[in-house]
Amino acid sequence: MARNLLGARLARPLDGGRCWFDGRPLFGHSKTLRGVFSALLLTALTAPLLGYGVRLGLSVGALAMAGDLLSSFLKRRLGLAPSSMALGLDQIPESLLPALVLRGAFGLDGDEVLTVSGAFFLLGLVLSALLYAVGIRKQPY
Repeated sequence: MARNLLGARLARPLDGGRCWFDGRPLFGHSKTLRGVFSALLLTALTAPLLGYGVRLGLSVGALAMAGDLLSSFLKRRLGLAPSSMALGLDQIPESLLPALVLRGAFGLDGDEVLTVSGAFFLLGLVLSALLYAVGIRKQPY
C-alpha cells in the first residue's frame, strides 16, 4: 500500500544490498525504509483512535517491524526468495514480538498473547487475499 502512495520515495532496501556470511542478502530488496516508516506512522496515528498513546503505537510498530525483519532474515537463511510465502514465519514473529514485549501495557496474559498472535495470523491471510483481489498487493499472500 505504501508503494502505491509513495512510489519510489524511500524505496531503498534496509540492508543496502549487503549480504550475510552465507552470501545471501540480510533481508532482501523488499524490506525498505518506506515500509518501516509507513508502519511506524500508521501505528502512531492509529493508536490514539484506539485509546492508546502515540508512544505505545510507535512501540507496537517498531516491534512488529523487528519481528518482520527477523522473519525476512530467517527466510534468506533458508534460501527463500523475498516476498515468497513461508506460512507462519511471515506472520507470527510480526505479531508475537509486540504482544510479548508489550503484554503489560495491554494487560495480556500468556494465553491472550497467543490468541492475539493467532488472530493476527488468520486475519493477515484473509486481508492479504482481499488486498490482492482488489489489486493493492502483487501476490495473494
